[in-house]
Amino acid sequence: MTQITFPEIEVAAPDMEATRQAYEQLHQSYDAAENLDDALEVLQRWDQLRRQIDTWQAVTELRFHQDTRDEQAKQARDHCDQLRPKLTELSVNLKRKLLQDPQRPALEERMGKQAFSLWESETTTYEPVIEEDLVQESRLNAQYTELLAGAKLSFQGQTSNLSEIVKYREDPDRNVRQAADQVRWQWFQDHRETLDDIFDQLVTLRDGMAQKLGFDNFVDLGYQRMTRVDYNQQDVARYREMVLAEVTPFGQELRSHQARQLGIEKTMAWDEAIYFPQGNPTPGNDYDHMIRQAHAMFADMGYGLDDFFQRMVDGQFMDLKNREGKAGGGFCTSFDLYGMPYIFANFNGTRGDVEVFTHEMGHAFQCYMSRHQPWVEYLWPTYESCEIHSMGLEFLTWPTMEKFFGERADDFRRLHLASSLIFLPYGVAVDHFQHLVYENPTASPAERHAMWQELETQYQPWLDYGDLPHAGQGGRWQSQRHIYASPFYYIDYTLAQTCALQFWLRAAHDRDQAMKDYTHLCSLGGQAPFQELVKAASLVSPFEDGCLSGVVKEARQWLDI
Repeated sequence: MTQITFPEIEVAAPDMEATRQAYEQLHQSYDAAENLDDALEVLQRWDQLRRQIDTWQAVTELRFHQDTRDEQAKQARDHCDQLRPKLTELSVNLKRKLLQDPQRPALEERMGKQAFSLWESETTTYEPVIEEDLVQESRLNAQYTELLAGAKLSFQGQTSNLSEIVKYREDPDRNVRQAADQVRWQWFQDHRETLDDIFDQLVTLRDGMAQKLGFDNFVDLGYQRMTRVDYNQQDVARYREMVLAEVTPFGQELRSHQARQLGIEKTMAWDEAIYFPQGNPTPGNDYDHMIRQAHAMFADMGYGLDDFFQRMVDGQFMDLKNREGKAGGGFCTSFDLYGMPYIFANFNGTRGDVEVFTHEMGHAFQCYMSRHQPWVEYLWPTYESCEIHSMGLEFLTWPTMEKFFGERADDFRRLHLASSLIFLPYGVAVDHFQHLVYENPTASPAERHAMWQELETQYQPWLDYGDLPHAGQGGRWQSQRHIYASPFYYIDYTLAQTCALQFWLRAAHDRDQAMKDYTHLCSLGGQAPFQELVKAASLVSPFEDGCLSGVVKEARQWLDI
């Protein structure tokens, strides 16, 4: 693989006619293969073609997120949306051939069974009849992204976007926090009709696709799109119940403890993010200082993270500064043709910068460690496994947090642990909400908001929005982009967090072994399904009874609750 810098990467959009001919040649060559080695050589050519196309898609999506106002980037994104279903059809047709091939057992022996398990899911999610629906789904997702990226909020004499105004949620002055939340949620209130309309179209569209493909509803199709091959809806429902039984009560205690620390009677919604009366620890706004400290952090940690981070910096494979027109959030993508990942974030001067940075670096490190996997299917695992690498690194970097927070590093560690645990009830509420939405696709926007309010009462009974607009009317979910763009993804964060918290416990007792297990897990990429990867890292599956008990018990002691 070529050592390349990001500015040097230029991948032309595929010519559809040439791509169709390439696939026809692949089919012909595969059919003419005289032995297994010849067949595998054809599949390696297919693999290289897919890496080329995947790299083009990744660059196109990234350019759009870097500046949602750039007309050229928007046109390229729209062209990508138009081609994606056609490219999917070509790929799916070849996958179906391989699934039905009499020599499949021999192929599985050489390629691994996981690829075939993934293909069995993927081939159920596409038929030409939904091509235009997929294009429209992408357009609606882009519309949501552009709407939020274009938000301009006036506060304290300045204009902020939705990424910037979040920093005020950690202001020591409670009045500032409340006022900032008022402005933030008023923007959502002002755009409620548009947000409801986009989501309503998405739900109707996705339900229609499910019906066309022969599913009862989009829940079934959504699970197939997520390629969940070793657990099902019943397993997820049981996990949600475990979180409700073991973590929600702890969340109640945690919020009460937080209120006592802050010297207030109870935590309101605008108090959620702050844990210390003098304010949360922050790393500051000096970007260059952050990068220098990151260098020092990974140099101290070793295990290949030091050389990898240097490669990311030298190759300019990071975009971390917040700016106008840039899409919100953070993510990691990859350029499979070159074996390099890229991380995207929006630093705003809060402790979240460190959390997002270490999170996305966990994704990137796994991608880099897996770059030599022989098949594109194994460069990344399925999403819930991916999130173990990201959330796991958040905890494994704990011993180096003095570099970012100095004397307040322990405050950061306490805050990170507390917020990681109290996130779980929110995360499973998001998942439960999506089940209800797609099981009841004709529900009105008002009914959906009522569904969310009921789930908040169930999973997060401590929530009190006071007089905040929109959020207090069941609208908080509309700020969660995954609900719009990545249905049924969000539970993966909670499953992975349950595993990452185990890395936290294990590193406290045997850091060297925990790091070895972590790097081994990263190197495996996606060559096995979720629960097998969990076992390979000596972790306990989140679906096992009692998987959360030890973590909650240890956290209660660590946080003095």
